[in-house]
Amino acid sequence: MTSTAPQIVDSHCHLDFPDFDAERGAVIDRAVAAGVARMVTICTRLRNEPAVRAIAEEHDPVFYAAGTHPMSAAEEPMTSVDELLALARHPKFVGIGETGLDYHYTADTMEVQKRSLRLHIDAARESGLPLIIHARDADEDMAAILAEGYANGPYSCVMHCFSSGAGLARAALDLGFYLSMSGIAAFPRSTELRDIFAAVPLDRILVETDSPYLAPPPHRGKRNEPAFTAHTARVGAEVFGLSFEEFAAATTANFDRLFSKAAGWPAKAGAA
Repeated sequence: MTSTAPQIVDSHCHLDFPDFDAERGAVIDRAVAAGVARMVTICTRLRNEPAVRAIAEEHDPVFYAAGTHPMSAAEEPMTSVDELLALARHPKFVGIGETGLDYHYTADTMEVQKRSLRLHIDAARESGLPLIIHARDADEDMAAILAEGYANGPYSCVMHCFSSGAGLARAALDLGFYLSMSGIAAFPRSTELRDIFAAVPLDRILVETDSPYLAPPPHRGKRNEPAFTAHTARVGAEVFGLSFEEFAAATTANFDRLFSKAAGWPAKAGAA
């Protein structure tokens, strides 16, 4: 399946979640038809990695990443750098994570989260693949650990579904990292967040759905899916004063620069 729409990338979704079980193939087809040429589906518990890998293997536009989500860090076996590096050898495995810190609901496990995060940083550095960060209500610790990890050796990173403060945005940008716009940036009340994005260099911006969560208008409150990346991208274009085509091209180029392993994948013409 091909599309005449401007090509964009959903840099973060969760296609393995049960929300998509009844129509996963159709969801991917709709995304491609909407111009979403590639999707990165994220494994949040390493026990589920085989199922997530299988989705990427079955569908040419889909790539995958894996890690231990911070909210699950205390429930899951602690990973190791070697385990993550072994997974990274798969040709469609393109990122480490998502990992990070979440003190909104799980502040009681912050020390376990920090340990897990540091292991993921080491794996990103050693693999050369980008780190995928989830951050919520932990800006100070997140900035400190990311900088500490970078001081031990450079690595690349995207702050997925960025909705934190300007301070963490600046800390991430100072390290050369990227910020990803999700449907939150398209919510009517997200004026402050859009202002933060407006101050970010265009060459550090990605777009994503985080589907099945955070559907942008006009689908807010419903199940999100990768095809809806275009709605957030249109808001992003407005934030940067660009046409949709210009913003789509810029964020796709950014994705290719950060996720260079995905950029080098030999796409099969017409595959979905």
